[in-house]
Amino acid sequence: MERPAKRARVSPESPFREAQLKDSPAPLASLHRSITPPPRARERAPPAAPRPPCRDMVNDQDESENSERKPSDGTPSQGTTQVIPSPFQLTHIQDYPQSKGYNVDTVKLHDILGDPMIQECWQFNYLFDVDFLMSQFDQDVRSLVKVKIVHGSWERESANRIRVEEACSRYPNVEPIIAYMPERFGTHHSKMMILIRHDDLAQVVIHTANMIHGDWANMTQAVWRSPLLPLQAVPNTTNVSSQQTAFASGARFKRDLISYLRAYGSKKTGSLVQQLNRFDFDSVRAALIASTPSKQVLYNVDSETATLWGWPALKDLMGRIPTRRTTAKSTKGSTIQSHIAIQISSVASLGQTNKWLKDVFFEALAPKEPIPKPKFSIIFPTPDEIRRSLEGYGSGGSIHMKTQSSPQRKQLDYMRPYLCHWAGDESVASSACIDLSGDTPPRREAGRNRAAPHIKTYLRYSDAETMNTIDWAMVSSANLSTQAWGAAVNQSGEVKISSWEIGVVVWPELLANRRDAEEDGPGSSSAVMVPCFKQDRPDVTPLPANYETVVGFRMPYDLPLTPYGPLDEPWCATASHTTPDWRGQTWIN
Repeated sequence: MERPAKRARVSPESPFREAQLKDSPAPLASLHRSITPPPRARERAPPAAPRPPCRDMVNDQDESENSERKPSDGTPSQGTTQVIPSPFQLTHIQDYPQSKGYNVDTVKLHDILGDPMIQECWQFNYLFDVDFLMSQFDQDVRSLVKVKIVHGSWERESANRIRVEEACSRYPNVEPIIAYMPERFGTHHSKMMILIRHDDLAQVVIHTANMIHGDWANMTQAVWRSPLLPLQAVPNTTNVSSQQTAFASGARFKRDLISYLRAYGSKKTGSLVQQLNRFDFDSVRAALIASTPSKQVLYNVDSETATLWGWPALKDLMGRIPTRRTTAKSTKGSTIQSHIAIQISSVASLGQTNKWLKDVFFEALAPKEPIPKPKFSIIFPTPDEIRRSLEGYGSGGSIHMKTQSSPQRKQLDYMRPYLCHWAGDESVASSACIDLSGDTPPRREAGRNRAAPHIKTYLRYSDAETMNTIDWAMVSSANLSTQAWGAAVNQSGEVKISSWEIGVVVWPELLANRRDAEEDGPGSSSAVMVPCFKQDRPDVTPLPANYETVVGFRMPYDLPLTPYGPLDEPWCATASHTTPDWRGQTWIN
């Protein structure tokens, strides 16, 4: 059920905050539903005077940014090595100094929607500022594009529904659509655009940002764009959602996307399903992982012929992706361990014990793993990292974990060993985790420390020690919650999912057009994915020469990770924070 959201008050002397509250839609009440972070943060003396959180953060002239994608066909750049840029892009950060190169290879919303060839645009999201959305289309065709806005604010008194419907009434070409919402505590949290073009091409865009200005301005977000999809040579007259398709193929992606859209009901998305059935998805190199409000009986579902949702879909996929298992020894003499890093912007109530987190979700991310099991980390910002972000406390309303009640504290206790910083650049004294022995790998900077995270990434690093290669990468709208991923299997053998979510998973063999590495043997694949810092194109110079394909993944955070120290607490939006941020604001509840 949606209620008017309770927003934390920023000190009244802050005109910035007042303007933000006036001009931006307030988040839905479901943002404040059972979510779970920490209590009291270490208090620091307020700064003597407000200063920008980044040096030289001035309004420089825009540099020529690479928001247009470089060819991703992997043209060899060194010898015979095929180099493929990151399939995910970060969004442009408005207040970063352009002369410093922070926005290389980034994308703005207008880069996606400003093409005059767009004929019809379907927007699936949680929060909408319709006027902001419409301003992103090419001004010459803005009034001609058919825009469908799919949201989950079903209650008539919902503030978000009222805002959306009032705004849509000002645009004859814009139609609001309310998603099917059977679960009281579910949300329509998916973030996707589907574009139908005048030139008989279509495109699917899956991302992490709400459709509001603040999310596309100074928050860290990610975008995945499919290739432009042509019409099929031979029209398909069968029911795509029930077809048996090859694992990790474009046809499987299409089947799962059509199944997801059918879950809304034919009256809401039937016309879109009919249109997408006409297009050829063979060029798509990604797997779709989505959630719909549902109750799945696991023993009744075959993923070869039907689409799974939530963690069951994740577990099925992860059991098929090749990983670099090796019996080699690390520098410390132990068998090399992989590392799964979960980076999210909200943590819900997961229970007072770690049963769901460890036995359900971690198991779905790493099913049937041999010893040693992967190391797990959960990346989440602290109050200090929110205070020093570009928007200061203004960015904290989008990031949620509750920690005040006794059950919430118990959850924090079992999560604490996994927690790592978002920015990771606090003083060494504050983080007992930093190794002062000289063995710490050199820091690799992503350039997003001061842009607060609304992005959600799930990465498996092949080696927990070096974190130099990535087995698979997922970007999703889904945070850490049972509503998003599904509860544990109940006594009836069902998995209950309450929310709508959508994301994509990629791995190096898939992007190299090889779905598995079986012919090479485990750990010896000729395709590899590597972290990219401040650019989308991977650096192949430090890699062994025997890799035929090197794929990049654009990193949103620095490596190595910085675990929480004993005094560190996660950011809690429902607590008061009296230490002023760099703008001089406080956060009062």
